[in-house]
Amino acid sequence: MKRLLTILGCLIAAALIVFGIPYFSGEGENSYAQIGEKERSLISQNSSAGTTLHEIHRIYDSGKLIGVLSSRQSLDAFLKEVYKTDYEARFPGSDISLSNDVFLASEQSYFNYENIDDKIFEYLTRNDLFTVRTTAVEFSDEHGVYAQIYVSDQQIYERAMETYLSYFVDTESLRLLRSGQSVPELKTYGSHAVGITVSQNVEIKEDYAKAEEIMTDEAEVLEYIEYSGHTEKEYYTVQKYDTVAGVGSKNGGLSATQVMNINRDKISSTDQVLSEGEQLCVTYFDPIFDVTVTMERMKKEEIYPETIYTEDETLREGKTALLTKGISGSKNSLYSEKWINGVLVSGTLVSSVDTLQAVDEVIGVGTLVIPGVGTGTYRWPVENVIISCYWGCYWGHEAIDIQNAYNKWDKIYAADRGTVIENAYNYISGNYVVIDHGDGYTSYYGHMIAPSPIPAGSVVDKGDYIGDIGMTGRATGPHVHFYIAYNGTKLNPCNGFLDCSGMH
Repeated sequence: MKRLLTILGCLIAAALIVFGIPYFSGEGENSYAQIGEKERSLISQNSSAGTTLHEIHRIYDSGKLIGVLSSRQSLDAFLKEVYKTDYEARFPGSDISLSNDVFLASEQSYFNYENIDDKIFEYLTRNDLFTVRTTAVEFSDEHGVYAQIYVSDQQIYERAMETYLSYFVDTESLRLLRSGQSVPELKTYGSHAVGITVSQNVEIKEDYAKAEEIMTDEAEVLEYIEYSGHTEKEYYTVQKYDTVAGVGSKNGGLSATQVMNINRDKISSTDQVLSEGEQLCVTYFDPIFDVTVTMERMKKEEIYPETIYTEDETLREGKTALLTKGISGSKNSLYSEKWINGVLVSGTLVSSVDTLQAVDEVIGVGTLVIPGVGTGTYRWPVENVIISCYWGCYWGHEAIDIQNAYNKWDKIYAADRGTVIENAYNYISGNYVVIDHGDGYTSYYGHMIAPSPIPAGSVVDKGDYIGDIGMTGRATGPHVHFYIAYNGTKLNPCNGFLDCSGMH
């Protein structure tokens, strides 16, 4: 009876094989063969049922079966040959693998398949289904990975990174800060970096990528860092008499340093003479990460003398007499500044030491009325002065554009005492004020954010508040359009009236 059952079992198994019904031996999870089902493949391949269980390797492209390989070793040998022939020259010391859409499925089978390795390999080559082992640079923040690039060599990325950082920090300070050392103490006027951080996380790891996705040139990587892969930029054609600062002033209020940084291939100094007709990029960096630099800046600042009025009974009402001439003092002020991607965003006074005491001006008056005659000396109309556009920084610019480095919308002060003779608006200067100093000189303050609260005819003292910095009229950024005039002739405030050195 047992022998009859055994014979019957063999006949059933044979029938299963002949008619293509799955067969399970029951001797372990890998001891089966799906022997009758034919999966449609991209390449025609003959197969036949065998009697020996063996491993096969199906290869797929985007979920579609290409065919069955003769062995895994044949694929490995093919990939090594392709790398040596097509990729080694461009990517030395690497290797290649199949693209992300291609995968192998290994399984146990009783079927024997026709060897079509050459056709499979030709398909892989024709469709360029290869990736190269390379270096991936991954950028992430608190929300996760937001960008990734591939570079043929980690050093290419590191050199591009160093170049980008050098836009904002000098080479020696960058070397010290990157190595964890402190920079020397600032003992003279000027500035230096005392800290540098990259706000986002950068991770470098090994990965595989398509050859065309891999950056092999340092300039290409630097361009990506600068603009996050965005290639659309605006350009400006240099006009006659344009300066670097003037180009920036005409294009969104860029500083001269910003214009230089985004045109490093053409401009090496903010004082460089530009060629008429030259094309300059005026699209500022949109970097893949934020570089924050902490700067210390030592500045010599003027201490303005106070004006003291004292009644003098020997003078008639409305008459004045200078009793003590005012003399400005000076102080050394240390500021801590925060720059992000080369743009100054804030500044804080750290310390200040008086180096020369100011002498207050004493004026005898017949009454308590403040006189409207100027002192003949001038103060800056804003605090924390920087000059964004000097006299003549572009054709027809007969003034200096001044800003408060730490508060773009801060107060404006009278440069000398006098009488407000104009408080008006025009389409070029926006809201503006003119002060007559009673000695042939007038001073002009343009682009105020709103009309001055000081009506025409009012007498103001030197340093009195007259309005707020703005950008009304034809202005690309908040600043004060400032000049001094004598009998109607415009004069450069930097020529003998104010010390403009170091104000850029």
